[in-house]
Amino acid sequence: MRKVKTLGLLGTGVIGGGWAARALHFGIDVIAADVKPEMEEWIRGAVANAEPALARLTFAPLPPKGKLSFTTDLREMAKASDFIQENIPEQLPLKQRMLAEVSRFAAPDVIIASSTSGLTPTDLQRDMLSPERFCVAHPFNPVYLLPLVELVPGAKTAPATIEAAAQFFTYIGMHALRVRREVPGHLTDRLQEAMWREILHMVNEDVATTGELDESIIYGPGLRWAAMGMNLIYHLAGGETGMRHMLAQFGPALKWPWTKLEAPELTETLIDRMVEGTKQQAAGRSIRELERLRDNYLVAIQQVLRQFDIGAGSTLRKLEERLYQDAGRLEGAAGASPTGKGRGAEIRYETLVRPEWVDYNGHMSDFLYGHVFGESMDVLYRSIGIDDAFRKGGRMFYTAESHVKHSGEAKAGEPLYATTQVLAVDDKRLHVFHRLYRKRDDALIATGEQMHLYVDTTKPAAIVIEPALRARLEAIRQAHASLPVPPEAGQPVGSRAKGRASGQTGS
Repeated sequence: MRKVKTLGLLGTGVIGGGWAARALHFGIDVIAADVKPEMEEWIRGAVANAEPALARLTFAPLPPKGKLSFTTDLREMAKASDFIQENIPEQLPLKQRMLAEVSRFAAPDVIIASSTSGLTPTDLQRDMLSPERFCVAHPFNPVYLLPLVELVPGAKTAPATIEAAAQFFTYIGMHALRVRREVPGHLTDRLQEAMWREILHMVNEDVATTGELDESIIYGPGLRWAAMGMNLIYHLAGGETGMRHMLAQFGPALKWPWTKLEAPELTETLIDRMVEGTKQQAAGRSIRELERLRDNYLVAIQQVLRQFDIGAGSTLRKLEERLYQDAGRLEGAAGASPTGKGRGAEIRYETLVRPEWVDYNGHMSDFLYGHVFGESMDVLYRSIGIDDAFRKGGRMFYTAESHVKHSGEAKAGEPLYATTQVLAVDDKRLHVFHRLYRKRDDALIATGEQMHLYVDTTKPAAIVIEPALRARLEAIRQAHASLPVPPEAGQPVGSRAKGRASGQTGS
């Protein structure tokens, strides 16, 4: 299977827009095909709406964003794509016809996947050319934030197709769950449907409102499920003997007629109750407002889970490790400059102000300037070969002294970039100078001067920098010697560098 540089979308809509946003964010070009020309404006809007949340998902260095194009010509999309994701309505004859057609135009080594939430891959691949390159790749909304994708093979699907699809989806930050064999509804939707039927019964019988039922999940099992799912949580419920004791104790209750397998009739009364209940829960908020709220908490939850390397947080951590490795290779090849300007340019790091970085004055908090400069140092470190494997060897630079000066302000959502200049390096010390700018107007908002000591982390104690590492740093220092010496460098606290704006402080 080929390397995926361009993702083709057969159909747009909510799921297609989510695929586009995720792929573009991780450097994959997207060509979207839809029979309705007006869907171009829609999908571009969906991508723009997803970007603020995606931008906060990780601080790891990202590749240049992919480019989005749109066409109403299925053949054009198929010929330009390295991987095709189908997202058209859940109608089997329609999907079969469209998948068969796109398979005639796509190269035989292009994987074609379907986002179907319930149809089986054997039925879908029936009329395709080269059906061995087809599989179901079922995502979850919002696709750009939720990492799960269920990969389901059909009767004619080659094992290599599932493997190659898993590699691609992992590359764009997803958790590829290989489903052993096809069943209608795959795995997750079957579990969701069982709960959904119970919800409809309890609303229909006036046992609870939609809001009360959601509260029963939000404040209890939902929090547990986010990291451990249901089975591992029930294993914990069994105490030291785990699942065996849990089933022995609670298993008999499974015979009790608590739940109902058949869904209730969707009468007008039940429909009205569902509509009125969810309308009250929305409390006047638009769908877009609720989407932003959902996106913000999904980002926050994944970042918390990342600290514990569990669930979706583990997927995010693995994605970041790969992004840092890729960036390190690129930065080293470009001479310590991820912007490709070469060794004569200051090292550059880009970020933006997260909402949680903002204090009561509405500006980026003081201590987070140090965080940004720390990320800038990581760019420098990766460019000279200091990565996780290096640190595990017991050597690293520690910050010995840091001096930050504030000359401007940054608000939530502001894109920023920082530059790093190597001023000096000797046997044990590294002297650097950072500048932090607002990207929209290139205004300097802070500077940071730091002295770092090279340390044996097992003791810890300062040690002499190895000759090869010292030589790489010295090469960067010599290249940076052509840059102007920062007027703030070496200034004591309270001094005013020449030319610095007055009357501006950070918050």
